[in-house]
Amino acid sequence: MAKYTREDITRLAKEENVKYIRLQFTDILGTIKNVEIPVSQLGKALDNKMMFDGSSIEGFVRIEESDMYLYPDLDTWVVFPWTSEKGKVARLICDIYNTDGTPFEGDPRTNLKRILNEMKELGFTNFNLGPEPEFFLFKLDEKGEPTLELNDKGGYFDLAPTDLGENCRRDIVLELEEMGFEIEASHHEVAPGQHEIDFKYADAITACDHIQTFKLVVKTIARKHGLHATFMPKPLFGVNGSGMHCNVSLFKGNENAFYDTEGELELSETAHQFIAGILKHAPSFTAVTNPTVNSYKRLVPGYEAPCYVAWSARNRSPLIRIPASRGVSTRVEVRSVDPAANPYLAVAVILQAGLNGIKNKLTPPPAVDRNIYVMNKEEREEAGIIDLPATLAAALDKLKADEVITAALGSHLLEHFVEAKEIEWDMFRTQVHPWEREQYMTMY
Repeated sequence: MAKYTREDITRLAKEENVKYIRLQFTDILGTIKNVEIPVSQLGKALDNKMMFDGSSIEGFVRIEESDMYLYPDLDTWVVFPWTSEKGKVARLICDIYNTDGTPFEGDPRTNLKRILNEMKELGFTNFNLGPEPEFFLFKLDEKGEPTLELNDKGGYFDLAPTDLGENCRRDIVLELEEMGFEIEASHHEVAPGQHEIDFKYADAITACDHIQTFKLVVKTIARKHGLHATFMPKPLFGVNGSGMHCNVSLFKGNENAFYDTEGELELSETAHQFIAGILKHAPSFTAVTNPTVNSYKRLVPGYEAPCYVAWSARNRSPLIRIPASRGVSTRVEVRSVDPAANPYLAVAVILQAGLNGIKNKLTPPPAVDRNIYVMNKEEREEAGIIDLPATLAAALDKLKADEVITAALGSHLLEHFVEAKEIEWDMFRTQVHPWEREQYMTMY
């Protein structure tokens, strides 16, 4: 990522004819928020003097303590390419601070920095993340509202004319590249209307920033094509849902701490301990990595989404897969995460789980190299394979009972996240759904 000074940003704003700047941040649910200012206020923003009302943001603060400050991260400066030549819009991603100058503990980005500091105390210098977010493209109706009509009938790696989303996907890639993304792959996914764009790994904070920017770009460009892009985990019954596999690796300087030429599968002891930590705490962090009622419609057998806690270097049915690349590219792929997750919170709990495995020198169970989907319950139990929570309610119970994962969120984020999600579950639980009427209206 480019490094910018205050002088660079002031100069670039003038050279690029920037008229407005969006000061962006992410709320507890992963929604991008922004305070838009005219370019005349850029100096004030760069002085960390721009305030906003924190009581209006989900999970932030009460109304009697609402004033909060936005501290822009200068290295996140980007001019949105699609904005008008008469006056472009730029953005800076911000951390949230209290009025006394201390970091706000309810800011998901700041919280991830806290866990990264814990990582550094263990002697690691970097935690890299390569995300693989998937999304669906649906047609818009004449009012500009999303329909359930897909824009193609394509399948995995299909080409046009079957993949009618190709032009939209290409435009998304071009916009992302203009914004500094290094795109590694772009293709149609398994389900009709489903797509994936993979971008190069980065340090955890930068990668999470990229995920949020990616979502914004995808939705913006899709609408220009008369389409609605959704990162909802399971928008349609009977087809694969959308995941956001997270490829993660720990580094000490330039050395990948997961790689060892002498280790089993050329994985280091650190890697095995990290895997063990993930497996131990996976049921507890699922509420964060799969945070919606709908997330659990994806985590079912038969649609390539992992619903069993296991690991393998060969097959794709377990929670963790070890891709074949070695050396600096050695990594652990956590496959359960979905794109509805707040990336800062999801990465914080994954990292904390892995670090707990390292701290306690945990040993993972044997790898499972057969298709878990075809194993019966007795075979899974014999192999020590447990299920991920089947509902958001069950996942929240697991979360609240795990001191390691609750510590990864901190008291403020934990309290407000659980409260919001328990309300969401209760709304779903008490709602009468169309399926129930179809099944029972005439039967009883």
